[in-house]
Amino acid sequence: MTTIHAQRARQLLQDPEKISRHDQTFWLMRTNRDHVAQQLPEWESLREHASAIKRHTITHLADYLEMFSKQLESRGVIVHWAQDAQELNEMVYGILETHKVNKLVKSKSMLTEECQLNPYLEARGIDVVESDLGERILQLLHSKPAHIVVPAIHITRQQVAKLFEERGISADKGNDDPTYLTYCARKNLRGEFMQAQAGLTGANFGVAKTGDIVVCTNEGNADMTTSMPKLHIVTMGIEKLVPDYASLAVFQRLLCRSGTGQPTTSFTSHFRQARPGGEMHVVLLDNGRSEILANAKHWETLKCIRCGACMNTCPVYRRSTGASYTYFIPGPIGVDLGMLKDPAKYCDNVSACSLCLSCDNVCPVMLKPGSQIYDWRQDLESIGKADTMKKLMSEGMSLLFDHPSLYTTALKVAPIANYVPDSMVHSRKLNAWGIGHALPKFAGESFHEWWKKHHTK
Repeated sequence: MTTIHAQRARQLLQDPEKISRHDQTFWLMRTNRDHVAQQLPEWESLREHASAIKRHTITHLADYLEMFSKQLESRGVIVHWAQDAQELNEMVYGILETHKVNKLVKSKSMLTEECQLNPYLEARGIDVVESDLGERILQLLHSKPAHIVVPAIHITRQQVAKLFEERGISADKGNDDPTYLTYCARKNLRGEFMQAQAGLTGANFGVAKTGDIVVCTNEGNADMTTSMPKLHIVTMGIEKLVPDYASLAVFQRLLCRSGTGQPTTSFTSHFRQARPGGEMHVVLLDNGRSEILANAKHWETLKCIRCGACMNTCPVYRRSTGASYTYFIPGPIGVDLGMLKDPAKYCDNVSACSLCLSCDNVCPVMLKPGSQIYDWRQDLESIGKADTMKKLMSEGMSLLFDHPSLYTTALKVAPIANYVPDSMVHSRKLNAWGIGHALPKFAGESFHEWWKKHHTK
């Protein structure tokens, strides 16, 4: 059975230059991560500490959410609780409608992608403007993020130059210099910031003890989003909490190093109350997170800090790109999150894993996304999504290995496979495993027979 992911990947692989560029880009990010990690002798202990902090926070989430919300409310912040994506969208729209907002400027937020907030607001007459450069490019292209940290890195500067020319953002035709294009984007966005009546940010972390909303960016757009409009809305998943500043310091050292190989982001902004004369709302979203917490096998997925390290190291993601996955978050963590969201709908993504477990080794909070994918594969039969051919192969191999005499006989007749025509070996219908692979030649004498001849006393 060919999965949707495999079909999409096959189409994308028809452009080898693009795939090679994608692969090299993310492998560079992975090697940068390794370089900065090696500069810290305490790197592995930081990972262990981060994992323990997240495990503690998630298993005491109700207490920390209460502490967090009380701290915010004590400074006049209005806290909302959204059960699902629909409630979050309705709450955000309600706030905007009350304040008669017709233009909203946003900093990067994967949670709003999760809830499809942008199209929801646009359908109701709100002009939504993404202020992160990558997200802005994708918005103008009517495209989706291909990575959770660098969403538009798969778009070339030539494509951006052409887009900016078509949209009237760039006046210098054919100029694809990154500095020039960034200048054009900044100039264009300045007017959007000044005209917007509200700004919306996500949150990288929420500090329970102090009520801080912590946002990490490299462009400063979150600061512009919150300093120009007087209405600030935060959308945040309930799993984003950490207990205190000491805990935050651990994640601050891990987040950017793991994701992009930088020691830290250019801007780390803390928001804990509205600006003078302004208003601040925080919308806390569940949307299935409570159910994940109750999942004995996969609850540690909630530890994810969305650094993207698992994507950068994944050989399947690097060679198939984010566009091949059916869930809005690609890569190893996206496979796990998609299965937690709707296993029947997103189960095709579990095949997008070589089980090399490189992602387990680089994850800063040790949630082991690759090992969790392995567990999901074992559960496919229970949801009626196991591949029939793979089931037959597994049952056949089990029968073979459980019966030594049958195994020995199979070894003796195995060389017959050497005479199978190549047309059958590489037939997509008869043998999907043969696509891109050569059938190994079976030796006339098996290793077992050779061993018995030469090492039997």
